[in-house]
Amino acid sequence: MRRIAILVVLLVAPAFAVAAPDGTIRTFTLDNGMQGVVIEDRRAPVVTHMVWYRVGAADEAPGQSGIAHFLEHLMFKATDTLEDGEFSRIVAANGGDDNAFTSSDMTAYFQRIAPDRLDLVMGMEADRMVNLDPGPAGVLSERDVVLEERRQVVENSPGGPFNERIRALSFVNHPYGRPVIGWEHEMKEYDYEMAMAFYRDHYAPNNAILVVAGDVDAAEVEALAVKHFGPIPASDAIEPRVRPQEPPQIEARRMVMEDERVREPYVMRRYPAPQRRPGDQEDAAALEVLAELLGGSAITSVMARTLELEEGVALGSGAWYSGTSLDPQSFTLYVAPKPGVDLAEAEARMDALLARFVAEGPDPEQLERVKTGIRASEIYKLDSQNSRARAVGRALVSGLTVADIEAWPDLLQEVTAEDVQSAAAEIFRPEASVTGWLKAPDAELVQ
Repeated sequence: MRRIAILVVLLVAPAFAVAAPDGTIRTFTLDNGMQGVVIEDRRAPVVTHMVWYRVGAADEAPGQSGIAHFLEHLMFKATDTLEDGEFSRIVAANGGDDNAFTSSDMTAYFQRIAPDRLDLVMGMEADRMVNLDPGPAGVLSERDVVLEERRQVVENSPGGPFNERIRALSFVNHPYGRPVIGWEHEMKEYDYEMAMAFYRDHYAPNNAILVVAGDVDAAEVEALAVKHFGPIPASDAIEPRVRPQEPPQIEARRMVMEDERVREPYVMRRYPAPQRRPGDQEDAAALEVLAELLGGSAITSVMARTLELEEGVALGSGAWYSGTSLDPQSFTLYVAPKPGVDLAEAEARMDALLARFVAEGPDPEQLERVKTGIRASEIYKLDSQNSRARAVGRALVSGLTVADIEAWPDLLQEVTAEDVQSAAAEIFRPEASVTGWLKAPDAELVQ
């Protein structure tokens, strides 16, 4: 059945690509420096409206971890013209939905709504770009909200603190080592002045990208952008995003975290990895294919087939890489051993697998299957205006260009077995590894 499904994808892909939106990305730039992007897709009467800010957790001042995410929360508070929560209530009353998210490199706000309401939501988004006014009491109440969010999302399971610690161990100098949500002791110090200073320093049209996808006309979107965002002056506070960079990693790093709540221990491994670079994405494309080959499938990937099915030492395994970032990030793998198999054995089996892969390279037939799956995935992304808007916005705010975005699918298909093997040899260096064990306390140590 799987072979039949792949064949169907291959046979229908050209016709599907014609029926789907052409994927053309149209751009404009306002006089105040705000970049605009329009992706027309008239198959459904809906529009996705996004504003991306070039600021995230890695742009925070020392001692203010999580302030970018906190500001995301505050953007739903009062402005000079709207009351607390009124923004979302208006969107919902007009049949739409809205939300926001923060990462290390960006903060984004979005609404999905009928095209004839685009004027409304764009006006409200422009309003909170310059007129946010949550008040000191509103800031303190929202501080309690994000502290509770940290308890629920991070501290409620052993994996949350573990992931924070291994990430911090992976980045000893770059601010990617700090958690996006923030360290609790620093979050407790948030106040009105700190929040509003961050807002004034980073929220401005010349630090933002407007992305609109859906049943719209590019010229009309630009006219609305001129109407709502055009009058907002550019900010002199916006500066180039210069961050401390990681020194070359010359020693393996290890950590062990024990937590009584752990029921399924696992080993996680991280390696430094380059990001997609403007005009130079070939290395990232090879790493994307490498991740799919090693751990992209719970059944057919190299790790699943070897560690779970053939050797029978693992309950689960995986690998992932995301190169859409401003600075170099990580290539990550994990193995969750079966009961009776300790973490040392699981790690040793993973290391043996990686060594064989570096020595032998990928199976040619499996590589072609993976690339076929990637091609199908790229085609299906065109079928979702929301996914398309997110992918384009995330790439642009990370420093990539429209030309880079358009070239990416073809670069993935051009990856060869030699490219993958070379990428694996470059990445999987023992001295560059960061390894973490998450486990319950040893029984003999528990009194």
